[in-house]
Amino acid sequence: MASPPPDEARRARYVVLGAAGQLGFDLVRTFDRPGKLVPLTRRELDVLDAGRVRGVLADLRPTCVVNTAAYNRVDQAEDDRASAFALNAKAVETLAATCQALGATFVHFSTDYVFDGRRSAPYRESDAPNPLNVYGESKLEGERLALARCERAVIFRVAGLFGVARSSGKGGTNFVETMLRLAQKGGPIRVVADQVLGPSYTRDLAPKVWRVLPRAAHQIYHLTNAGQTSWHGFARRVFELAGVATEVVPVTSAGFGARARRPAYSVLAHANLAALGEDDLRPWDAALAAYVAERASSV
Repeated sequence: MASPPPDEARRARYVVLGAAGQLGFDLVRTFDRPGKLVPLTRRELDVLDAGRVRGVLADLRPTCVVNTAAYNRVDQAEDDRASAFALNAKAVETLAATCQALGATFVHFSTDYVFDGRRSAPYRESDAPNPLNVYGESKLEGERLALARCERAVIFRVAGLFGVARSSGKGGTNFVETMLRLAQKGGPIRVVADQVLGPSYTRDLAPKVWRVLPRAAHQIYHLTNAGQTSWHGFARRVFELAGVATEVVPVTSAGFGARARRPAYSVLAHANLAALGEDDLRPWDAALAAYVAERASSV
């Protein structure tokens, strides 16, 4: 996607859907492109309402639609496949088709859970997906529909998100907040130690999206903070940075007994970011420290 001429750039109109969520909130507050930003929360536009989606976007005439709305309840999706696919796939198809009709770029976010975790090295954008759970299946179908219905679609796969806005898809929380809430109850906390990922701060990812979009040469980008850790390592670092003394007990995935299977290794490689010279996100540990500091200052 080449950079538009200056006059055209000034006329650009970006619509961010899910603007009150973690990623949407940070996309809005870091927006620095020429043109106008229109943030829409779920209350303002429910992407499950296909007719309203088409009508609202036809009225706004966006040049780019950025969709952060998602069904993120990984375990619940196992028993509610219809809801997961409705939001993560069918709604995405409607958005993509509407963008195609309007001549707009469609930006959509997917997940590390499209992979099965059988690798021991970070997954490249070109690696074949093979999701283990319904949530991952629904997100992969959303990717496929986005790319099939809009020739200007760009997918960003993200992982382990944490940000200061609340995630409505996860009951208004994220892993960091869940750990700190559990610590307040006292007693040891059991955390899975055999699943490795790249946790990511939405405040770091959002400006990178705005930097990549004008030059996007690929359809899929992996976008995470650098480095990797287990959920157990992630939890321990949360408590260290927050100054909270609590016992974190490592358990296996089998021992934890979650409803949905999850990949044992889902770290994402950044080959396509690197091709743009944009693979410079800070390590997840430094990003987490910044998040802990930001949440403390906003209390």
